[in-house]
Amino acid sequence: MKLSFLGAAETVTGSRFLLDTEHSRLLVDCGLFQGLKKLRERNRLAFPVPPSSIHAILLTHAHIDHSGYIPALVKHGFKGKIYCSEATLDLCNILLPDAGHLQEEEAEYANRHGFSKHKPALPLYTEIEARASLKLFSPVAFDTEFGPATGLTARFVANGHILGSGAVYISDGRIKLAFSGDVGRPNDPVMRAPEPVEACDYMVIESTYGDRRHSPQATDQVLADTIRTAASKGGNIIIPTFAVGRAQSMLFLLQQLTRDGKIPRLPIYLDSPMAIDATELLRKHQKLHRLSVEECRLLCEMVTFTRSVEESKAIASLQHPKIILSASGMLTGGRILHHLKQYLPNQKNVIVFVGYQAAGTRGAAMLAGADSVKIHGEYFPVKAKLINLDGLSAHADYAELGDWLSTLTVAPKKTFIVHGEPQAQDAFRVYLQDRLHWSAQIPAHEDSVNLD
Repeated sequence: MKLSFLGAAETVTGSRFLLDTEHSRLLVDCGLFQGLKKLRERNRLAFPVPPSSIHAILLTHAHIDHSGYIPALVKHGFKGKIYCSEATLDLCNILLPDAGHLQEEEAEYANRHGFSKHKPALPLYTEIEARASLKLFSPVAFDTEFGPATGLTARFVANGHILGSGAVYISDGRIKLAFSGDVGRPNDPVMRAPEPVEACDYMVIESTYGDRRHSPQATDQVLADTIRTAASKGGNIIIPTFAVGRAQSMLFLLQQLTRDGKIPRLPIYLDSPMAIDATELLRKHQKLHRLSVEECRLLCEMVTFTRSVEESKAIASLQHPKIILSASGMLTGGRILHHLKQYLPNQKNVIVFVGYQAAGTRGAAMLAGADSVKIHGEYFPVKAKLINLDGLSAHADYAELGDWLSTLTVAPKKTFIVHGEPQAQDAFRVYLQDRLHWSAQIPAHEDSVNLD
């Protein structure tokens, strides 16, 4: 086997791992690069191998940095099957067409207002192209062995990150290779804990929070205090959320705080068609999360869903304090940008960050102390109060990852650390070596290794 790291190497996004054997070529994940411009530009480059030469894609979960390049790969010649869990397919049915539509909207907006350096600005792929790629998806059940290509078997095992998320184990009968995907947390209030890790010869492991522990502070209390204070001053609470996973966790937390009388009963708006659809999927995939049928029902009843552009725009005309959840979670696009333009310049308002902010994103710049941020070609002052609640992350931190891995009695021959900023990866490498005595290395972009 030869393993090539075509993305998520020394960075968090762009998950793409190519596996070559004597008879087959597989791609594990096919995500978009996000964040720094030099990373985003990779999305426009020709794929390192002909897409038509790839026999199949194995998709760990639906987040765009893992799935968002699939329509582009299909556009350029990929014709194989895309294997994933049923819930991942349901989410990709929502996310990928929306991603194409959003790219079309952003290109049209840039062309209309003349702020793009490209003449004309073009989407990476369209909504129609995204929908066409969905015809290649082939869902499989968790813990069920299947043959994605000649001489190979594979299996998905639930790992708790979001609905449908799973680690994937691939074997040629001689070597067993594990890809962790994004690993969830053992005590997440919505998602179930990751299933135990399995013995393998080689492992590819994420390290998003490889250099930090999640805050032990009472996150719900900090959020409640923030909301009460902002509302008492007539301010609004804006929560950038990832449409899948974080939006649902935040709605559940807001429901609990309201029920317990810890925050006033404010209007809550979920202003993201993707997040609305993803929230409704909780009812369909009841066994994959901790919420009861009644809790899922209440989750949908407590919030106003704003699907149309007109409904989204109407939120700004409401003068009373309110809570707005909108995508994208790292402020890279979507409706959240219009809310930032409206609410960021007013110090009464609060922006609550509840997820990881990759380097080069507006969210990372704001948390680093930027006085202003550029949105749609114009700079807006950062006067609203910023709150960062990292305790709500859907990623396991380094200690939680260590606990998950420590159940293995025999270490992999080699562990490859991916999906992290360089400092996080190196800290996690040292942690694995010192605590578990594992042999770990950090691959660079487009590195290849032969697995013996």
